[in-house]
Amino acid sequence: MSYSVIPAPLFQKQAKRLTKKYPSLKEELDELGKKLSHSPLEGIKLGHNTYKIRLAVRSKGKGKSGGMRIITYVITEEFEVYLLTIYDKSEIETLDDKMLKYLVSQIKG
Repeated sequence: MSYSVIPAPLFQKQAKRLTKKYPSLKEELDELGKKLSHSPLEGIKLGHNTYKIRLAVRSKGKGKSGGMRIITYVITEEFEVYLLTIYDKSEIETLDDKMLKYLVSQIKG
């Protein structure tokens, strides 16, 4: 069974800003969405059913290490993958556990 990939409002806002800066990002996010629908546990496990995905952006030209970071939240019982946030590695080094819990709480309600 394939998973539904659902972008959170914060993710949509951040992706819109970053897509203006890096035009190829839209296509790369579409590819990632297709991949996550079949393989939702991509990336590095952060705890709280969240994962960090490193995404290379062609228009940025830095590969995965200098690319985007996407945090996902997976609800296996409901076959859903939430895209919580996206950020440029050059803008934010890492997210702390407090912020991660906050992002998850926005989905759980």
